[in-house]
Amino acid sequence: MSKTVRRIINIVSACLLAGCLAAAYFLGVSCRAPLKCTGLNVIIADSSRNSFVTADNVKKYLDREYGEYTGQILDSIDLVEVERIIDGRSAVHKCQAYTTRDGKLNVTVTQRTPVVRFQKEDGGFYADAEGFLFPLQNSYSSRVQVIDGDIPLKANSGYKGELTDEKEREWLGKVLDVVNYMENSKVWKDKIVQITVSDGGELTLVPREGKEKFLFGQPDDISTKFRKMEMYYTNILPEKGSDAYRYVSVEYDGQIVCR
Repeated sequence: MSKTVRRIINIVSACLLAGCLAAAYFLGVSCRAPLKCTGLNVIIADSSRNSFVTADNVKKYLDREYGEYTGQILDSIDLVEVERIIDGRSAVHKCQAYTTRDGKLNVTVTQRTPVVRFQKEDGGFYADAEGFLFPLQNSYSSRVQVIDGDIPLKANSGYKGELTDEKEREWLGKVLDVVNYMENSKVWKDKIVQITVSDGGELTLVPREGKEKFLFGQPDDISTKFRKMEMYYTNILPEKGSDAYRYVSVEYDGQIVCR
């Protein structure tokens, strides 16, 4: 190989090496450059069950209370503050905020799941399975058991949180047990359309069909009282007919009182 050829090879090799080093340098600078937020990605984890909160709602909350985030350096976004803003919504159970290498601010929201709606003269509110109360929402109404009447809870339509009074918490817990019993029963699921509370916290259950109203009394001895209601339908109603009674009391031990 001639000296000229070797010289050309060396020059080409040197140029290639220089090009590789330059590319590596600029790539490193690019990788070290701070990423900026390119936008918001909202995930409503349980949107198939409830629609209290939407992606548009989350964006509006952040635009109004957090301020500008698009175009900001990702590491400068206060994720704790983002979560605080969204968690502050009454129908939000949990919010998680995080950023990803594509420049997105990601917000995942899990909504509260109500199991009962209390309707009072001055407004209403929901309760979830843990006894957490939160206001009704203008944008969406959940199809759950409705309880009205003389509800022995001091909470008003704007209340959010757990009850502080021990007696109120105890009564609420028992009522939730009644609702949960019906929800998990093949016989009673969707059969009771309304529950009315009378003075002293006693319950009257109104079936979807028929003229009878069941005087349930205090929300205790739940399974026993529902068995007596079943006995009414299987033994008394077929014999006496559907127009015989307006009220069926199952609140007393060992008896069913019809009138």
